[in-house]
Amino acid sequence: MSRVSLLSDLLGSFAPRIWFADRDANPEVSVDELAALCRKLVRSRGEATGVRMAADILAGIRSLDDQRCEAFFRILADEFAPDPQRLAEAAHAYASDPRAGTLARLQDEAEPPRQELFRRLNLAPGGTAELVKLRERLLPFVEADRETFKPVDTDLRHLFGSWFNRGFLVLKPIDWNTSARILEKIIEYEAVHAIDSWEALRSRLAPGDRRCFAFFHPSIPDDPLIFVEIALTREIPSSIAEVLTDARDHLSGRDATTATFYSISNCHKGLAGVSFGSFLIKQVAADLKETLPQLETFVTLSPVPGFARWLAGLTPEQRDGLEANEKRALEIVAEDGWTRDDRAADLARPGLLSLAARYFLVAKRGDGQPVDPVARFHLGNGAMLNRMMHLGDLSPGGLRRAHGLMVNYLYDLPRVEERHEAYADAQTIAASRQVSGHLPSGADRAPKKDRAKGQAA
Repeated sequence: MSRVSLLSDLLGSFAPRIWFADRDANPEVSVDELAALCRKLVRSRGEATGVRMAADILAGIRSLDDQRCEAFFRILADEFAPDPQRLAEAAHAYASDPRAGTLARLQDEAEPPRQELFRRLNLAPGGTAELVKLRERLLPFVEADRETFKPVDTDLRHLFGSWFNRGFLVLKPIDWNTSARILEKIIEYEAVHAIDSWEALRSRLAPGDRRCFAFFHPSIPDDPLIFVEIALTREIPSSIAEVLTDARDHLSGRDATTATFYSISNCHKGLAGVSFGSFLIKQVAADLKETLPQLETFVTLSPVPGFARWLAGLTPEQRDGLEANEKRALEIVAEDGWTRDDRAADLARPGLLSLAARYFLVAKRGDGQPVDPVARFHLGNGAMLNRMMHLGDLSPGGLRRAHGLMVNYLYDLPRVEERHEAYADAQTIAASRQVSGHLPSGADRAPKKDRAKGQAA
């Protein structure tokens, strides 16, 4: 362990109680004062002084309102960027004489000083969590002015990619005996199927046919980064109601043959785009297989958050080209209360599933990937689009976002890496015949060679 890391760990244990006990946790400071402190911190060579200064800077950032926060981010973008002239000189030197020394100089000049600033801020007690919150505050500004603020975001995301590397993460089971502090976080962070009471949480954690796992970071030990909830069943559930109902037949884990990942929640907006969800699912599946070897099937029960929005965005020309049953489905779902009319729901089914097949297999972003974010996540992890479920989620949110549609992504553990590589290399969508069979004959999903791969899956 380095001297800096050891010092940070030691200070983290007592500094909040001793050094900062007599200070305002959120002192009022000006943006100019913060910027001056940041410049001083980057130049500082004293380790103890630097840790204390970093804590003062983070406390000052917490006090900023949105307007001053934007001004502070502008300073980070402008003043803590690489020096253009020195970078150009280093690049010219390397181009003229490409050797280790000129390469090292070029690398030094190319790295923005704000990366070193963020590294030093990370040494403060609680610095990692504070920087995650800092990025959460940054993201809206990036969305509003990408050219100005994206470089700052890129630096934070680059550092987070190292700090939140899988090797640092700790997988822990979450159950009803987990500390109340963490259980409160599970209730707060649940992003797919809201938990509205402690009793509702108990029903997801306590029964023998339920499991929950979360990744933690050593620097933030009481705050999960991401967690997954799992139902152990004999069959693949066809709706979320089957999973969440207390009226189900409760199984022991040893009696289940299927593990259904029905809710995956990222807990911190400041870690958006930092990928560790794929590791979570694969490791949990492997751990479950080891402890419950009779498990045969690992699937998700996933929402389709962009389906209704995609349908609403179809142009008149695109609607004219739809099949008759697809047009009929669009007419039905436009009526209030259609799911309460059994006949209307049955009539809508074939058209909605046909439209869903277009959505998953044909509709693409500019980079060739599916438009659905959940599909991109699971397909990128090496899962297969296994089944689409009409009226799988009748909650208000499920109807509003996807007209009740849910899907299964199958994690076939021996083939996960193969499918991951096929998707990464050529955006090949692994889909079952149950899914691809709903695609109208005139709607080509991909060139023939890719289509054959998907059908074979």
